[in-house]
Amino acid sequence: METSVKGLNKWANAHSYYAMDLLRIALGVFLFVKGTSFVTNSQYLVDLLSPLSNIPGGMLTFHYIAAAHIMGGVMIAVGLLTRWAIIAQLPILVGAVVINFIGVMQIPNLLIATATLVACLFFLVYGGGKHSADYFFKMQK
Repeated sequence: METSVKGLNKWANAHSYYAMDLLRIALGVFLFVKGTSFVTNSQYLVDLLSPLSNIPGGMLTFHYIAAAHIMGGVMIAVGLLTRWAIIAQLPILVGAVVINFIGVMQIPNLLIATATLVACLFFLVYGGGKHSADYFFKMQK
């Protein structure tokens, strides 16, 4: 098996299942909803980021998190540029896991962040799958 992205795409397309598509769509919808909740309830995100209050660029981080979750969630749900959208999520999710060890440990947030990070790492390797916009546009001649 090739170790290139093309080889990974071939493997993913040969082993595509509807359950994987549903998981990808659920991940995208979850990230979209989380991003919109951060926009509508910005104080919640400010409270989550409070352990990082001494680091400059806090407001930039806030805008990046909300925008990346909203746009990335839509892109992941439809399978459009899936790997790129997930790469944009990775710093946020790693930060969400790490922030629990810096500030007050919140077990539910840690579990959700860890599960989301694992799902994103899976789709980073797996890609959008056979039932995605990536596959549709790749097959257009």
